[in-house]
Amino acid sequence: MTHPFHPLYGREYELIQYRHFWSEDRVVYVDETGAARSLPAGWTNAVSDDPAVVVSAGRSHFRLADLVELTQLVRGTSR
Repeated sequence: MTHPFHPLYGREYELIQYRHFWSEDRVVYVDETGAARSLPAGWTNAVSDDPAVVVSAGRSHFRLADLVELTQLVRGTSR
């Protein structure tokens, strides 16, 4: 788990499956209780770092794709 604010940050689990479902790429792993769990692949090291994050070296708080999506959401609510 690489997401810094997730309670499982720093823990390692065996990757059972990597797939696209629930409108996003997700990983499936088995937790300590033996239950299969899934979480966004971006919260793990199963995917490479976002190029925008690498290039900005921590200087940018937002990715362009996220800002475009936010703009579309805001425009949709103002109608």
